[in-house]
Amino acid sequence: MRPITLTLACAAALIATAAPAQAAVPKIQLVKVYYDSPGVDRRANSSLNGEYAVVRNTTRAAIDLEGWTIADQTGYRYTFVPGQVLKAGKSLTLRTGQGTSGTSTVYWGRRAYVWNNDKDSAYVRDANGKIIDKCSYNSSYRDSVSCL
Repeated sequence: MRPITLTLACAAALIATAAPAQAAVPKIQLVKVYYDSPGVDRRANSSLNGEYAVVRNTTRAAIDLEGWTIADQTGYRYTFVPGQVLKAGKSLTLRTGQGTSGTSTVYWGRRAYVWNNDKDSAYVRDANGKIIDKCSYNSSYRDSVSCL
């Protein structure tokens, strides 16, 4: 009986270690990057605001985003201001142009586009500069990318 028990234990251990590991969901997750705003790119504020990134709080607690950043591959960086809190399970849209920021939408305040229309990467970093999530795209045939 002992060899059968040992064989079963070894088989169970092998199955347990062979299962693929699931990547942990980041606490702030990039959901979507809309990198090519509708229409002709003429830097009108409405066109700039048609370019945006969406992040979601995947936790059960509010997260204070003060000092957190969203940036592209080139280094254009938006830094969240004091008092910007993302409630549990909620999403936040960062629009490139100008507007009045609130709890669900914030504005970068730029007068030029951030996201390249063909390929780029979006990075979310915490207040310590650690990359929390990343989303890349390489297509000029689409206007946006789902990061999920």
